[in-house]
Amino acid sequence: MEHTLNPKKIIKWGIIGCGNVTEIKSGPPYKLTQGFELVAVMRRNEAKAKDYTKRHQVKKYYTDAEALINDAEVDAVYIATPPDSHKYYALKVAKAGKICCIEKPMSPSYSESLEIYNTFKDKNLPLFVAYYRRSLPRFKKLKDWIDNGKIGKVRHISWHQSKPASDIDKSGRYNWRTDYKIAPGGYFDDLASHGLDLFSFLLGDIKDAKGFATNQQGYYTAKDAITASWIHENDVTGSGTWNFASDSHMDKVTIYGNKGRIEFAVFHEKPLVFTSENENESVTIENPKHIQQFHVEGMRDELIFNNYMHPSTGKSALHTNWVMDKILGKL
Repeated sequence: MEHTLNPKKIIKWGIIGCGNVTEIKSGPPYKLTQGFELVAVMRRNEAKAKDYTKRHQVKKYYTDAEALINDAEVDAVYIATPPDSHKYYALKVAKAGKICCIEKPMSPSYSESLEIYNTFKDKNLPLFVAYYRRSLPRFKKLKDWIDNGKIGKVRHISWHQSKPASDIDKSGRYNWRTDYKIAPGGYFDDLASHGLDLFSFLLGDIKDAKGFATNQQGYYTAKDAITASWIHENDVTGSGTWNFASDSHMDKVTIYGNKGRIEFAVFHEKPLVFTSENENESVTIENPKHIQQFHVEGMRDELIFNNYMHPSTGKSALHTNWVMDKILGKL
C-alpha cells in the first residue's frame, strides 16, 4: 500500500555489520521501504564495506561504528553483528538518542538484554529486534486460525528440529554460532530463538520453562542437544527437542486443540496444514524475496504513520531471551 509522505518524516538508517544477513534478507528493505533511506553502512574491513556500498548503492561507509552512530545524517541504526557485540553497540546508539533495530537474539543472555531494554526504555527510544517471523504472512495466517478458534481451545504445542552436523562443525573451523561465549546454546540460540519467539506471538507469553542441554558430538564448545518443556500464561503447555548432530533435517511443529490440530515448519516453506474431524485445509504462503521486508515496513508504519503496533520490540525479544536462559539453565 502506497502512502503520501512528508519528506521531513523520512528516516535515514545506518547498518553496523554489513555481512551475509544484510545482502538479501535484511539490507535491501531499508532501501526499498517507502519512508526509509539507507545512507551508511559500517564494516571493519574497508574493502568489504566499500564493495557493499557500491553493489547496494549506499552513499557512504565507515570502518568505525561510533562514527556511523554519531553521523548527524543517521536517524536510526540497525545492528547486524554477532550477538556478543549487540549490547556494546546498542548502548552507544541509545547514548546518541537514536532509533535502533537489533538482529536476533538481542544478546547472548537475559541479563545483557535487560540492560539494553532498560536503557532504551529510560530514554523513551524505539527499540526493535529482528524476529521477523512475527510479521510474515504465513505466520499471521496461523495466528488468525488460532485466534478465530479454528482448532478450538489450544492445549499443547510441540516442536522437533534437527539437522546433521555440517562440514564446518566437523572440521573444527571457527564459527561464532557454535562458540559458547557468543552463543551458549549453539545453533539453538540462532535457530530455536526464532521458534520460541514465534510461539509467544501465537499463543501468548511463557510463564515458566525448563530444559536439559548438553554437548553430544564434541565438535565445538556450545551445546548441541537440547530438550525443553514450558507453559504459557494461558496454561497451554509446550515441548521442544533440538539436535544438531542427527541423521537428517527435521522441522515440525504441531499445535493441538480440543477440536483439531495445526502442523507447520518454522523455517521450511512447507504448507500450513489444519486438520479436524470435519475439515481439512492446506495453505501455502511463500515468503518474500527479502524476508525482513514486512518487519521493516512494520517499523515504518509505527514510526512514521503511527497506525501500527510492531509485534517485535525490545520487550518481546527480552521475554524470548528469558525463555532461552530458563531452558539452558542459566536462570
